[in-house]
Amino acid sequence: MKFEQLKNDTHTYARTGRFITGHGEVHTPIFMPVGTIGSVKGVFHRDLVNEIKAEIILGNTYHLYLRPGLDIMRQAGGLHKFIAWDKPILTDSGGFQVFSLAENRKLTPEGATFRSHIDGSKHFFSPENVMDIQRIIGADIIMAFDECPSGTAEYDYAKKSLALTQQWLERCVRRFDETEGHYGYRQTLFPIVQGCVYPDLRRTAAEHVVTFDRDGYAIGGLAVGEPAEVMYEMIELVNGILPTGKPRYLMGVGTPVNILEAISRGVDMFDCVMPTRNGRNGMLFTSNGIINIRNQKWSNDFSPIDLNGATFVDNVYTKAYLRHLFVAQEMLGAQIASMHNLAFYLWLVNEARRQINAGTFYEWKNGMVKKLAVRL
Repeated sequence: MKFEQLKNDTHTYARTGRFITGHGEVHTPIFMPVGTIGSVKGVFHRDLVNEIKAEIILGNTYHLYLRPGLDIMRQAGGLHKFIAWDKPILTDSGGFQVFSLAENRKLTPEGATFRSHIDGSKHFFSPENVMDIQRIIGADIIMAFDECPSGTAEYDYAKKSLALTQQWLERCVRRFDETEGHYGYRQTLFPIVQGCVYPDLRRTAAEHVVTFDRDGYAIGGLAVGEPAEVMYEMIELVNGILPTGKPRYLMGVGTPVNILEAISRGVDMFDCVMPTRNGRNGMLFTSNGIINIRNQKWSNDFSPIDLNGATFVDNVYTKAYLRHLFVAQEMLGAQIASMHNLAFYLWLVNEARRQINAGTFYEWKNGMVKKLAVRL
């Protein structure tokens, strides 16, 4: 997977670029809608492409492994064909999901034994079989198997966790390099930088992953309980070590403000469930701030959802109509809100890209972060 840098901002570490996969080109910075089980909740693929302008989506190994399962995935010819999506896909290794099952899993140097959240059945993930599973799923970009400690983990635990992640990475790389994809196109493996909130551990982790000379690198274990400023410090530290000629993926982050701050620190790729999850609960992200559409104040507001027209739905639906749908518990309300938020996130990274290319990112970003966090 070749990554090409196109433009660097003169005042920050923000940059634009592009990379090419077996299923097409992706322009960075980019946001990836989360399609955990092979679907971005409530959104048709046609709308992901035509309205939201998604270039790549994310799937999850843990969930797809449990349901529909690997036999179905093989028979379908991989996830792309199973879900009728012909653009790039990235899969998370499932490490975060496995380790969130604190009462239903056992961790050893060999891997993780866990019980399904669906039926309680017992399963085992190792670095090797997670590579094999992601080969069968067939994502263009796959993640190494890691442990994700909380942002408040004690130093001793974080150090032991990182040592385990490093051992697992070595096994992931070995297995990945000795196997081939199943569906006639090349896959690529991203290592994950862990280390919690401890600078020495993050430095050790970043220095370790670059020794494998992969096509890109992920930064994990952030936005999991630590203060935002600490997260930004860790991003700066890690990106000072990761090679500039490879894409950097910040996993599971975050708010629009988080994304702009991370772009300014050199991050290229993002994913987060927040746009759809918050949208289903009536929270809308706009270029002027955050809206709780359930509030009475919007009941007779017939203006567009985003006055700046940042997404396609802003030219179609009003705040009053969307509030009515939520109050009436009509499922269309959750769909519209989800689509708006996803389209807004894609608009945001596209606009960041445009501002970087124009040489105006620094001033634009500083103005936007002040507005994006306002509760309207």
